[in-house]
Amino acid sequence: MKKSSVRDLVYIALYAALFVVLDYVTNALNLFRMPNGGSLSFATVALLLASYHLGVKNGLLVCLVAIVLMFAIGSITYYGIASLLLDYVIAYCAYGLASAFKNIKWFYPGIIVTNLIRLASSTLAGMLVWETDLWGSLVYNGGYIIPTMIVDLILVPLLYNMLKPVLNK
Repeated sequence: MKKSSVRDLVYIALYAALFVVLDYVTNALNLFRMPNGGSLSFATVALLLASYHLGVKNGLLVCLVAIVLMFAIGSITYYGIASLLLDYVIAYCAYGLASAFKNIKWFYPGIIVTNLIRLASSTLAGMLVWETDLWGSLVYNGGYIIPTMIVDLILVPLLYNMLKPVLNK
């Protein structure tokens, strides 16, 4: 195995583990939880950092590993295959795509795009699984995804620029 591929595997494991830890801490703190699922999350910061650091391909792999880990530890609540795919697989894998969008200094448009993909996916899940109308599902899911996006827009550029010298070695 090449040195770079071993390093990538270590980073993939690190980011996936960081996601699980941040998800656990966020849930333990019980910050801004919605009554039928969904909450403000700091865990998406790990997925976004992975995408910006490792690129789209490995960023998507981190997201998939993180979903499998969430499933393994029982932190996923889903209501059928549509819920699993829309609320978790599509919604969280979107974060792996963030680095496909060019950053403009401290503005990272990939954060907005990926959170909007998650919002669209979760809104569709609300309509299909909970039989909620478009606006009801959009408002419900936007109630926790928009604050998560704001946290991501603040923390990811700050952390990534601080870590860039260390990560590029």
